[in-house]
Amino acid sequence: MAMIAVVGPGAIGTTVTAALHEAGRTPMICGRTAREHLELHSEEGRVVVPGPVRTDPAQADGPVDLVLLAVKSTQVEAAAPWLTALCGADTVVCALQNGVEQESIVASHLSGARVIPSVVWFPAQAQPDGSVWLRGEARLTLPDTPASRVVVDALRGTRCSVDLATDFTSVAWRKLLQNAVAGLMVLTGRRSGVFTRADIAELSLAYLRECLEVARAEGAALGDEVPQEILDGLQAYPADLGSSILADREAGRPLEWDTRNGVVLRRGRAHGIPTPISDLVVPLLAAASDGPG
Repeated sequence: MAMIAVVGPGAIGTTVTAALHEAGRTPMICGRTAREHLELHSEEGRVVVPGPVRTDPAQADGPVDLVLLAVKSTQVEAAAPWLTALCGADTVVCALQNGVEQESIVASHLSGARVIPSVVWFPAQAQPDGSVWLRGEARLTLPDTPASRVVVDALRGTRCSVDLATDFTSVAWRKLLQNAVAGLMVLTGRRSGVFTRADIAELSLAYLRECLEVARAEGAALGDEVPQEILDGLQAYPADLGSSILADREAGRPLEWDTRNGVVLRRGRAHGIPTPISDLVVPLLAAASDGPG
């Protein structure tokens, strides 16, 4: 059986850890905070994963076969000692995080291990008591490569399904559009219900169309209907459903503004594409994240 480690037992990390535990493949759990167990709640009930959560990379027992890296892009540098301790030449690192630059961000902290990006589709929310509430089905999309099959095998038969995409670029950029427009939740201080306002819906469509133009320049094959489809999805969510970037803002943590929004501005400029909405949204998110003041 493959040796698996999960780095970052937050909302996403707890979900995949619980999925593996239910299937009899409990991984090594690595994080910043010592905890005796992890707890996942969903419509199917409660799953308790015994710990401990290891906090010292020196506690790692050498290289593992698969690292599921579930820290945010803002936390990769802090998690780098774990990557050093857990990775060997044959290790596969699957980045369970936002953005379209996962490979380059993670690979800069590795030597030899293979990095595969992912798209995480499930709504998992951390609760004040440290447990996680999974509010939908757990699903990942990975590029259709040999390395990805290590993840497929690890999660086979669990509550977390894995799809392999031949055109991963398009899938990743579609999710990025959804993540980018969720930045408006930070700027309004509101949850998904805000997208039912006519004015915010209009702004969201304009922003999504701007992001779509950049995505196409990056090689994504996405149709004109995608912005409306994403907005329809947001409007269909429970009005009280938040997002990870809003949760970070409410907790006063650094925001993934560059990974989720800044990338559109940067890639747009590289392609000579005007991005007037990004020109406004990105500095506001950056200031909300990093200050000063």
